[in-house]
Amino acid sequence: MESMGPSTSKIRRRRWCTLGVLVVSLLVVVLDNTVLNVALKIISDPREGLGATQGELEWAINAYTLVFAGLLFTFGVLGDRLGRKRVLIGGMAVFAAASLLSAYARTPVQLVWARALMGLGGAAIMPQTLAIITNVFEPHERSKAIGIWAGAVGLGVAIGPVTGGLLLGHFWWGSVFLINVPIITAGIVGMLLLVPESSNPRPGRLDPAGVLLSVVGLVALSYGVVEGGQRASWTGPEVVGPVLGGVAALAAFAWHESHIDQPAFDVRLLRHPGLSAAVGAVCLAFFAASGVFFFTMFYMQSVRGFTPFEAGAMVLPFAAAQLIFSPRAAAMVRRFGPKAVCTTGMLLVTTALGGYQFVNESTPCWALVGVFFVQGCGMANVMPPAMDAIMSALPREKAGAGSAVINTARQVAVAFGVAVSGSVVSSAYRSEMSGHLAVLPEGPRDLAGESIGATMAAAQRMGAAGQGLIEPARTAFVHAMHLTAVVSAVIAFAGAFVVFTWMPGRGAAETPRESDPSPKGAPTRV
Repeated sequence: MESMGPSTSKIRRRRWCTLGVLVVSLLVVVLDNTVLNVALKIISDPREGLGATQGELEWAINAYTLVFAGLLFTFGVLGDRLGRKRVLIGGMAVFAAASLLSAYARTPVQLVWARALMGLGGAAIMPQTLAIITNVFEPHERSKAIGIWAGAVGLGVAIGPVTGGLLLGHFWWGSVFLINVPIITAGIVGMLLLVPESSNPRPGRLDPAGVLLSVVGLVALSYGVVEGGQRASWTGPEVVGPVLGGVAALAAFAWHESHIDQPAFDVRLLRHPGLSAAVGAVCLAFFAASGVFFFTMFYMQSVRGFTPFEAGAMVLPFAAAQLIFSPRAAAMVRRFGPKAVCTTGMLLVTTALGGYQFVNESTPCWALVGVFFVQGCGMANVMPPAMDAIMSALPREKAGAGSAVINTARQVAVAFGVAVSGSVVSSAYRSEMSGHLAVLPEGPRDLAGESIGATMAAAQRMGAAGQGLIEPARTAFVHAMHLTAVVSAVIAFAGAFVVFTWMPGRGAAETPRESDPSPKGAPTRV
């Protein structure tokens, strides 16, 4: 049984207040990424921002997500060992300090490192929130609580872009990171007053070798993918070397995790088809969707000429769909089963991604709003049933490590979704613009071909002579966006197939258990 501080009855009475405080901490993590998406164009501007290239912008996102993903299991175990409330508050403090460093970064490299530190804080925050929910709520209320927790993602998506747009309309780009500080302060006060301490009396051992291999593998593979897109070539040693090294490190990680008693990530647990299908659904859904948000912000600001606030407001339908349907997903699962709900969600995501084929330089705003809303409906019906399926398959004392399974899958998918989609956009854009940029000298030509932002900056420097680059740049970016959306739609459809084939159907969901649910022959720790 879990080790907890206050009396169980007192904890149960204030469980919904506890959930509210935990949602605030989750909002910090979600808000940061959604705010950054709106600020990408300004950060890429050499006059108003840092002059970051598209590759540097991808790393500003991926430095956070890869560190986050690589350390989630470690902090899940640390929370089980040291106390989840204690680790949660420590993570919030680190996140606040890293937000300040990000706000006052003076170079893209400084921003990337500050974002990596934010990933460290986020990794300490995320697994504790879901683990505490699992311990505070009884099984009959847990699905609803997890649905509300997942719905907070939609709230973060809604608040982030609009808040970022308002801030960018009045202050410098660093203000989008400073917004984290008051939220964190309020969250820490609430945690001290309302969140109970809990820990596992028999926590697992740390796995530094596994953590190191996973981080090295993920970073090397992401670096190779980003470089391939930046160079528009996938055969050079700068690309092939990191990709092969990353694959080798991840293979060594999988082998290591399957041959130790208490791994950070028990790969043998994925032999359970329902569990692996749920993890696969989360991975494929976020892989497909994350890259779309990366390029749609450039589309809205660089192609359509929207202000940061207008671009942020366009994302509100996605957030509204999350807020409406995420809390209701648990009831849908009880009625139709996780397979039907998740499959429908993945098909809705596929439909929305396919809808980007009809988006061009003059598409009416209502059509784009519809695409965002359908995508939000789909994501709302993927995450809650998948998360509940994973958490229901684990005993309470393993909740910290179990929540890390979900979020590791999500963060790795986001990182690779941004890396792959960014590389596809970059390669397709460079190819389309090669003829139009031939008039420029080699150095400026390479720089201007990196992204639509770089092309627009070059066109401004050239004055009247550069006006002829603007329309071809917009057309080339829309073409690259269409190609990337097709790739993402195929991945989302593959996710629907995985869910339909392997996720448990109606009446087959497992009941949460207090003992080890691992498949026969698998170790007891996640």
